[in-house]
Amino acid sequence: MTVSRTPQLTDVFRGSEARKAGLITESQLRSGRYRRLFQDVYAPADLPVTHELRCRGAALLAPPQAVLTGRSAATVRGIELAKPHDPVEMVVPEEHRFGPIRGIEIRRTETKPAETKPWHGIKIARSRRIALDLALRLSPRKHGWIMRLRIATPDLDAVLRAGLVKRGALVRMFRNRRNRGIRLARAALDLTDKRAESLPESDLRVVLHFGGFNVTPQHVVRHNGKFIGRLDLALRKHKIGIEYDGRWHNTVDQRRRDQVRRARLRQAGWHIIVVTAERLLHDVPGLLEEVRQAQAGSLRDQLTA
Repeated sequence: MTVSRTPQLTDVFRGSEARKAGLITESQLRSGRYRRLFQDVYAPADLPVTHELRCRGAALLAPPQAVLTGRSAATVRGIELAKPHDPVEMVVPEEHRFGPIRGIEIRRTETKPAETKPWHGIKIARSRRIALDLALRLSPRKHGWIMRLRIATPDLDAVLRAGLVKRGALVRMFRNRRNRGIRLARAALDLTDKRAESLPESDLRVVLHFGGFNVTPQHVVRHNGKFIGRLDLALRKHKIGIEYDGRWHNTVDQRRRDQVRRARLRQAGWHIIVVTAERLLHDVPGLLEEVRQAQAGSLRDQLTA
């Protein structure tokens, strides 16, 4: 047992090692004072379960060559792309047998020494490698090309928005890589825009892109020199605003503010389309058709003006 992996029962620990060291009995482990995170990995029950806590727990099971990466590494770095109980994402070299383990997603691929640094007995990916793995993390067999871009592009937007890495550095890195799926990674990077303020807003922008619409994120609307509002996405030429309403828009105060702001935008000549999470997930064709009809109406108004 290495010093770095000595069980500390105030934090994550391996049950088998704690019992062997005489720090806990089997009955104490099952008493409800501890919570199981993975097979043979536990934490005190009063510790809040965060994704970082689960990442540290997963590190106790992984070989030293394993690299925490993707959404997990981004979340550890302060960009919350993973929820507490989402799978912990790691890559390991091809020659190391590790897994499968429930709750840990493992990809087998090589990493370069400069792409990682030590972290809790394993390694964690550095910024550019995190971004690369965010773009490569989805299996082509399980997800279509567009759906993979709908997931990868928002993740990259978030990394760029947080300043974790610069886009130019990723362009150079992706250009020189030959990883499986690198073409999609380059395509996702081409679609990025760090002005996006949320993952769903980025997803909506990608959906509109593939629907044939070139939208501007976070467009500021002024009328007669006066600030009117800011739109999540805008077709500026046609004065069409497209807004994503997440769950936080459902509060009474937020709905009232949205109504007042959108009334001002409509008075300034803008057509506003509101997109909910349910519609973005289940009714993309209907959404795109609504935007097309609004665009056609705008063109008719311009011709008759």
